[in-house]
Amino acid sequence: MTSPTTLQSVPALGTHPASGSNPSRAETREQLARASYDLLVIGGGILGISTAWHAAQSGLRVALVDAGDFAGATSSASSKLLHGGLRYLQTGAVKLVAENHFERRAVSRQVAPHLANPLTFYLPVYKGGPHSAAKLGAGVFAYSALSAFGDGVGHLLSPAKAAQDVPELRTDNLKAVAVYGDDQMNDARMALMTVRAAVDAGAVVLNHAAVTGLRTTRGRVTGAELKDRLTGEEFGVDARLVLNATGPWVDHLRRMEDPHAAPSIRLSKGAHLVLKRTAPWKAALATPIDKYRITFALPWEDMLLLGTTDEVYEGDPADVSVTESDISQILDEAAFSVRDQQLQRDLITYSFAGLRVLPGGPGDTAKAKRETVVTEGPGGMLSVAGGKWTTFRHIGRTVLKKLEELPGRPLGDDFEPVSELPKRLPLPGVANPRAVEHRLLVDHPAPGPRMGADTARHLATHYGSLAFDIARLANEHPELAERVHPDAPEIWAQVVWARDHEWAETEDDVLRRRTTLTIRGLATDEVRAQVREVLDKKR
Repeated sequence: MTSPTTLQSVPALGTHPASGSNPSRAETREQLARASYDLLVIGGGILGISTAWHAAQSGLRVALVDAGDFAGATSSASSKLLHGGLRYLQTGAVKLVAENHFERRAVSRQVAPHLANPLTFYLPVYKGGPHSAAKLGAGVFAYSALSAFGDGVGHLLSPAKAAQDVPELRTDNLKAVAVYGDDQMNDARMALMTVRAAVDAGAVVLNHAAVTGLRTTRGRVTGAELKDRLTGEEFGVDARLVLNATGPWVDHLRRMEDPHAAPSIRLSKGAHLVLKRTAPWKAALATPIDKYRITFALPWEDMLLLGTTDEVYEGDPADVSVTESDISQILDEAAFSVRDQQLQRDLITYSFAGLRVLPGGPGDTAKAKRETVVTEGPGGMLSVAGGKWTTFRHIGRTVLKKLEELPGRPLGDDFEPVSELPKRLPLPGVANPRAVEHRLLVDHPAPGPRMGADTARHLATHYGSLAFDIARLANEHPELAERVHPDAPEIWAQVVWARDHEWAETEDDVLRRRTTLTIRGLATDEVRAQVREVLDKKR
């Protein structure tokens, strides 16, 4: 591990020649307070980020703020999937599945092939299970057909063949395995690249800036009062229209506008576990628990991701956490199809929980559709919540179209309508990750240290072509080529990059969302102190 003395030579903000660093927080606060914006988006989850991205593309002056970090809550606590929604076929939502597949393919093939990767799923059919092999076989065939067979043809596989690909698959009473394809991602990285895309399109963004009140003009909401949670500085932002995209907190902000606002949403908690793998996994498991619920065992970031739970949550969204009951439930449900040796508690490196935002009303949360809820308050603030990760681009376009059609046209007419925007505009760094990985391994400087194969693969699949800028930074400052922790692929150049180009302000910003150190269980006190040392050089 790099010693603290080694990090003393780490460059401060703006002192290295890699592409221009982000403005400082003070500069951003001044810009937000001085200018007047067409649209102020409050909430830096993927819904708010996507809307800001599309609005900036249209030529609107856009500001985006969040009380925590970008993707700091639910948007980095998902099951990490881009998927069509196999379970929706049971309810006859064929059109919805086809639309989800369209968005999934667009993201994984044109928009962000450097951040998404195909993943084969095995759906085990056990004796006495909730579904027959014939039903699941027909289901995965129909599912693949709705994707135009772009991921192959859904079919049945023998238990013996499936066990070769997933050695930890439980084969007792296993009758058959249904096979289908979807995609996987690192949700926090996908969100950050979308923030970067919004900024590249002209948006001004600031994380760790909490709304303390709303500005009004003649009864209309025309901005917000904010407080920088890192410095205590108070400032305000003026805007023609304010969009409340605060996810689980959407009703809290609605009540700032209207103290009597009725609840518009309900919350469902989804918990996950991350474990070290005891064997290689060439496919993921999606095991039916009952007629509607599936438990996942997903190879992810060289680890194993298990989940998820689905239960009504009525507490403070800030207090959501993984309980002992959640851990027991996830392990017990995984044991339907995963061998005991892979489910030992000492293999758990991390756990996390997020809150799904669902339409208000009665009914089982496990059966609820992931619909987007849009409401308008008496002061003209538009609130939007819900949806799912797979359709984040579609949701951004849908919200922007809603803003275009508001009575009185508060945004005016001097911008490009959403129908005229590029249909598949790629995210920054778009590239073939295999080609990037090859170049990183081949193009190393003669006297410099050779990059590890795992580091090259990690950089290629988390940054795309931007990995070359990180590699250049490591070449110019050899101490930055060293690993943050010997058991993880990340190098110190990524920490500097996160500080200067990805709005990382706290240790958790770096270790939980810009890198994978926390989910690997490697965010030790020593690592956190060293990361803090690098971040402090920003000022």
